[in-house]
Amino acid sequence: MTRSLVAVDIGNTRIKMGLFDSGSTVKASGTNRLPTPVRSFALSSIDWDEAELRQWLKKVPAATQWWIASVNRPAAARLAESIRSIDSAAAPRMLSHGDLPIVAVVKEPDKVGIDRLAAAAAANRLRDPARAAIVVHVGTAIVVDLVSDEGRFCGGAILPGIAMSAHALHECTNLLPQSSMQELGEPPAALGTSTLEAIHSGLYWGAIGAMRELVARLSNSRAASGVEADIFLTGGAAPSVAGQLGPNVQYAEHLVLSGIALAATGG
Repeated sequence: MTRSLVAVDIGNTRIKMGLFDSGSTVKASGTNRLPTPVRSFALSSIDWDEAELRQWLKKVPAATQWWIASVNRPAAARLAESIRSIDSAAAPRMLSHGDLPIVAVVKEPDKVGIDRLAAAAAANRLRDPARAAIVVHVGTAIVVDLVSDEGRFCGGAILPGIAMSAHALHECTNLLPQSSMQELGEPPAALGTSTLEAIHSGLYWGAIGAMRELVARLSNSRAASGVEADIFLTGGAAPSVAGQLGPNVQYAEHLVLSGIALAATGG
């Protein structure tokens, strides 16, 4: 990396930024190396305080590159405008599918979420070369994707995230209350002794069960070649969730940001 980079992952709920400097630290996994941000920052995708962004940018070196991966067009447009208003020399670049160092063997590669491909590219660098990789991304939606042992993105499954499911239960029924559960954290008791506790149990253990089942099925798919896959968990989930999915799951907090950095540096 010849100069500093800010990688930006814009989702439907949060905007995550990571600063990678020219001598950026790397995370090692066996003989593989993955760029890791030296500092990170998060904002709400819905409404953020530009003063917070200005404060964070005070520590960003001049002539820094900006690479943005977004699945939220209005938030991306507003952020790019804010960046330019703060630093007139900044030239934010929107990441495209062709920038990422991974081949997608799916029906419509250009319609795959850019965050999914960025996470897959990073997982492809971290995985054992003899194994496929499964990426579990917990955010507004929960996504479980497969990278084949040949290093190709093969697709996966998408299901509603915790907050989305909680909202649907409340909005689509007459009596069920709105749950305050927004993301996976510490596990609730499976046996709920009140309506709200029962909702928390269903949301949490339903999501865990779905992820376990999808991980098992993708691990046994033809693209995984019948060899135990490496599993990476990322997104707005506590590291404790990794233990619910199995003993070999690795929590990788900045997987998407690292994938963006790989694209920016030629992977």
